[in-house]
Amino acid sequence: MILICDDDATVRSSLTLVLKRAGYEVVTAATPAEVIDFVRYSTPQLVLMDMNYSNSTTGQEGLELLAKVRIFCPDVPVILITAWGSITLAVQGIRAGAFDFITKPWNNASLLNSIRTALLLSEEENKEKHSSTTAAFGKIIGKSPLLTQVLNTVSRIANTHAPVLITGESGTGKELIAEAIHYNSDRANNPFVKVNLGGISQSLFESEMFGHKKGAFTDARQDRIGRFELANHGSIFLDEIGELDLVCQVKLLRVLQDQTFEALGDSKPRQVDTRVISATNRSLADMVVSGSFREDLFYRINLITVRMPALRERLEDIPLLTHHFATSQAMLLGKESIEISSEGIAFLKRLPYPGNIRELKNLVDRTVLLSGKDRITDVDFKEQYVEIPTSVKGNTDSVQSLECVEKQMILKAIALYGGNHSKVATALGLTRQTLYRRMEKYNINLPD
Repeated sequence: MILICDDDATVRSSLTLVLKRAGYEVVTAATPAEVIDFVRYSTPQLVLMDMNYSNSTTGQEGLELLAKVRIFCPDVPVILITAWGSITLAVQGIRAGAFDFITKPWNNASLLNSIRTALLLSEEENKEKHSSTTAAFGKIIGKSPLLTQVLNTVSRIANTHAPVLITGESGTGKELIAEAIHYNSDRANNPFVKVNLGGISQSLFESEMFGHKKGAFTDARQDRIGRFELANHGSIFLDEIGELDLVCQVKLLRVLQDQTFEALGDSKPRQVDTRVISATNRSLADMVVSGSFREDLFYRINLITVRMPALRERLEDIPLLTHHFATSQAMLLGKESIEISSEGIAFLKRLPYPGNIRELKNLVDRTVLLSGKDRITDVDFKEQYVEIPTSVKGNTDSVQSLECVEKQMILKAIALYGGNHSKVATALGLTRQTLYRRMEKYNINLPD
């Protein structure tokens, strides 16, 4: 899909006709505000953009618009439209990140050639980025700046033996990051043992983690090797470490401090060489202040902290993730491929995702499975979208703050009305100015 931005209706109509005849899908915008409204929630393949708006001859507004488009769509090629007398302005645009420029009146063949070249180079660059990412980090999919920063950190710390704490909301992919740390380290050929601490009771903790000798307790009919010993010379992933009670925290602290433990029923200490990678969706620092998490354990497990961004912070990764999930589901159904429409991607980008990537995968899998179509649109996604009730979003408080409710209502209205601010404001009973102030207050997709 190509976004045409020009305040001249004749220019927009002419360019639309040329591009549609060439087989391209086109969407148009007449003002900088319309452009920002579009790229805030959608990612075009290419932007064809005029440099002069509001009868301005300086082109300053065009340069500012180019900078904002590059913020929302950093990898999308931009081709500038300028008058003959604005070549200097076009050169400034190229230096600011535009791919190419055309002059009015344009030559259709030259225009289409520039567009084809830009799209081809963009596709090759994206493939190269994606292949290098998947080669180094397996199942992790994405190219957003925040995710790239996480992967760069993983690359730097993987070969150290430092304990790592991975933080982030549920469904953001903390386990995949733990795997990436292990399998990109010099321990990659040794065991990677996963433990969900939230699922182990206090009475079973020592037996599960350190093992037991035969006869140590009533049902101990044979010796059992614990998780730490299984992970010897490898890595152990302690998921949901924030769920561990204080008694078990004390028992865990010793093995982290001394790399020794005792199996239940055995008084002989055992030495273990295990790298510890922990994860939590809770604020351990706040838990330390409240007294529900030991301060010494907190500092022991987070020599290095890796924060996984929420999906709403990396919207540019939604197309990649969606196509990956859809393709995987299509293979299970015996289909060669599944196409996701641009409107479908735009709808997915507007959802709040309290369940993050896990929620997106569930929605895409369900839609592909139940629609039975080879081309999925926004209508198909809307039919399958189920908003997660507040009571099951992991919030332990029975009453939410008014600000939290207000933010959720704004996000829901944006999802329902396709990002149309007038309709969103009307539905919420607000003026557009009040809506913008609320969006700024809650940091809801406003430009810098």
